[in-house]
Formats: sequence, C-alpha cells, structure tokens
Amino acid sequence: MLQINVENLRMQKLPHIWCPGCGNGIALSALTRAIDKLGYDHDEVAIVSGIGCSSRSPGYLNFNTLHTTHGRAIAFATGLKIFKPKMKVFIVTGDGDCTAIGGNHFIHAARRNIDLNVILFNNNIYGMTGGQASPMTPFGRTATTAPYGTVERNFDIMELAKAAGATFCGRATAAHPRLIESLIVKAAQNKGFSVVEAMLPCPIGFGRRNKLGGPVEMMKYLEENSVRVQKAQKMSEEELKGKFVIGEFYNKPAPEYIEEYDKIIAKLKK
Repeated sequence: MLQINVENLRMQKLPHIWCPGCGNGIALSALTRAIDKLGYDHDEVAIVSGIGCSSRSPGYLNFNTLHTTHGRAIAFATGLKIFKPKMKVFIVTGDGDCTAIGGNHFIHAARRNIDLNVILFNNNIYGMTGGQASPMTPFGRTATTAPYGTVERNFDIMELAKAAGATFCGRATAAHPRLIESLIVKAAQNKGFSVVEAMLPCPIGFGRRNKLGGPVEMMKYLEENSVRVQKAQKMSEEELKGKFVIGEFYNKPAPEYIEEYDKIIAKLKK
C-alpha cells in the first residue's frame, strides 16, 4: 500500500480544493514519497509553483514553498536556485502554466541545464481558470476555447524538453504512481534540468466535456493505453497511435549552469 508521511503535509490546510477524481493528489503524494526516499530534510527542500490546479500544491506541503505568478514558476525557481544553490528545488506546474505562458522560461531553463526538477501535472486543459485548451490538449478534444475540437497539435513535452537541453526526461500516469515516484527520485539525482510529466485525469474540466466517463473510466483509460518505453521502441507508428509512452526517456548528464558560472567567477578572482 502506498502511504504518505503526514509530516510532509500542512494538515491545517486540508481538506484540499481539488475536484473528486482529480489526479493531482496522486502526483503530489508521489512527490512527497520521493523526497522521503531521497532522505532530504524539510529545510533543504523548496517547492515552487505558478497558477492553476496543480499550482495549489505548495500550500499543502510542509516544506519551503513559493506560490508565484502565472507561468513564472521556473523564473522564480531559477532565482532561488542561483541564490541558494544547495537547495533542492522542485517546480510543480500544470500543462497550461508550464507550456503556454511559461513556455519560454521552460525551454531556456532546459537550455541552461540549471539544476531544477520540473514536475509537470498534465491534465490536458486549463482546469482551474475556465477549461480553455492548453498546448497539451490532444488534437480534436473540446475545450471552452475549442467547442468543436482543437485543431492544434499538442506538444510532446518529452521531445520538447530533450530538444531544448534537459538532461533527464520521464513520463508516467496517475495509474502508475510508483513510476511517478521513481522518476522524481531519478530526476532529483540528476545534476541538471529534469522534467517528469505526470499524466493525470481531470474528470470535471476535461473528461466531462469530452464524454470520457468518470474518474474510474479515465484511470482505466490511462492504464490500458500506456506502453513502456522499452516496448514502444519495438512498435510501429500505427501500433503506437493513441498510446501513452511512459518511463525514462532520456538521462544524459551535461555541464550544469550554476557550476559553470562559478568556474567563471573563480577564474576572474585569480
């Protein structure tokens, strides 16, 4: 049974505000278990978020926390990490917060390879702010801004992160909570920019509008249509159509931004 350490929670802030069946709690608990597994003290961990359903997470977590402005979580986290490089910084962000208004911050933090851990809660929609389509809304799905179905192709955040320069990329779904946890552990152990995408059901804002059933049906859909990376590599494009590839996509160290900057400072002091 998966259990959560209540010392990681601000019990006075509970119960949470998320809708029944929302997958955010699954990803949140995976994050806390990962932090416990890594052996971090509460004082050395910082959780940073922007705006959205996922971004309410820091309010429930008993660590150093920042609830910042829309799309700017990575910018705030960058400043924090530069000022306190020994801090273990996790960014909890949503698909709209991270890849739309925060998209430019995302690609440049990846390019710099600054030592930050992005936990992207992907529920395929702007759940809290009105049900608008996000850059992660699948082609053809409806939203308040796409009542007849979106005609834009959605990002593959794993490919985007890797291409931009991230040195660790992994994806899991709410139906695979242990995988979310293990990927977060690996992300934190990577000295550089790491991205973990957690695909989560949004039964109210996304599922109901797209007639995908309730929470149970959406969880089953995620489970039944997920394929591990290793298996996916042996499948054809046609076989992978409509599937979610999960697991560790990329793990390749590269020079980290703060360490390289410190080398320049040390050189100039000589």
